[in-house]
Amino acid sequence: MTFREFLGVLGARWRIVALSLIAVLAATAVQTALTPAVYTSSSKIYLRATQPPSAKTGNQTAQYAVSASDLGTYVDVLTSPSVLDPLRDRLGLPAGYPLTISGEVSQTSNMMTITATGGDAQLVARTAGEAGPVLADVAKKFSPLLASNGQSVEADTIVPATVPSEPTSPNTRRNLLLGGLLGLALGIGLALLRHTLDTKVRTREDIAALSKRPILGDIPLVKSVKDGLLSLESDPHGRHAESIRRLRTNILFVDVTTGGHSFVITSSVPGEGKTTTTINLALAMADAGSRVLLIDGDLRNPSVAATMGLDGGFGLTTLLLGHAEPGDVIQRWRESTLFVLPAGPVPPNPSELLGSEPMEALFGKLSTDYDFILVDSPPVVPVVDAVLLNKLTHGLIMVVGAERTKKRDLASAVESLETVDAPVAGFALNMVPSGSSTAHRYGYYGYNQDAGAPKRLRRRRARAKVPA
Repeated sequence: MTFREFLGVLGARWRIVALSLIAVLAATAVQTALTPAVYTSSSKIYLRATQPPSAKTGNQTAQYAVSASDLGTYVDVLTSPSVLDPLRDRLGLPAGYPLTISGEVSQTSNMMTITATGGDAQLVARTAGEAGPVLADVAKKFSPLLASNGQSVEADTIVPATVPSEPTSPNTRRNLLLGGLLGLALGIGLALLRHTLDTKVRTREDIAALSKRPILGDIPLVKSVKDGLLSLESDPHGRHAESIRRLRTNILFVDVTTGGHSFVITSSVPGEGKTTTTINLALAMADAGSRVLLIDGDLRNPSVAATMGLDGGFGLTTLLLGHAEPGDVIQRWRESTLFVLPAGPVPPNPSELLGSEPMEALFGKLSTDYDFILVDSPPVVPVVDAVLLNKLTHGLIMVVGAERTKKRDLASAVESLETVDAPVAGFALNMVPSGSSTAHRYGYYGYNQDAGAPKRLRRRRARAKVPA
């Protein structure tokens, strides 16, 4: 995976990353708030041994350095009852009150750092400050040499203990920072896992990973279109209609490369919007001035006539059985140059009819009467009808439903077509969500602005027939 693909995954799965980050930060904040605060205070003392005045020294007190071995002993004694009990008495605490103190001796001098921890900031400061003098009072008992010489130990405070202004634990800033990093790592991991386990086609990149054929258009998802599903009729200046026009333009380039003017429109599985796309595409081609024939080649589940409000009681199967002539069953769509050939009665043997010689002869005759022929075909994965129709046409356009089509179904359809030497001419990514990056990749210049124009201005534009 390239860095650009990695960023694309994060962009597509940003909600997972955001939710993971928020969840971990919230859990960290709650845990930090519930954790009892621990304060720390330290003092630094200098320990020295002293000897009372004698005849030899006069009125001066002799002072000696405490040995390193005695300092090590005092560190161990610091946490013993010999120090803690008198320390509690000096602090005015009851017997057995928990005190946590520790000591550390300097490697280069007789300095000792005494550290006290606890939940009361005032108390830990007093404990760290009083522990040194208390230790000096009892230190003589743990040094036989000093006791035999009549020497005592005194503690000089070098750095006094201060009341801490904030707890050392929990560290709110550090915890939130670590929680944020953990949340981001978890979110990115879940996003990558979700991307790896995702079985549906969602973007152009998913199609490109399965086929090298071009993607001819992105058709946005339209949740509600007034007056039916024909956006070229009900909302001619909308995003859906404009995307159909862009698809029409791109198919014209395919038309140049294939040298023909007929295409079969199919999908890998049902429910990807191929029929609606085919009808709107036929309307767009007719709007451009071409004489277009739309054939409902789905003899198993025909829906073109019902979608367009036409009579579907007779049509393609009627012609194949020789019960009528093309002019008798082909219906003109309103006053346009679009003509529709419904499927007619559903036959028991649709594959045999589509692959028959009468079908080939009929299609050859119709090809000479129209500029473009679009055939709505059954899906590729369930049946073989699309392959039979593709032999009659000059190209196959596959409609892919974004966030509906499974990658394995699309891969199976592409492989099936390539196996019989009927490769896909191009793809149309349908039902693209409005919030996706694919939907915003292209702008819709001018049309959205027209929706808010005054009615009088829109009527004036309509009379002038301003081109889109």
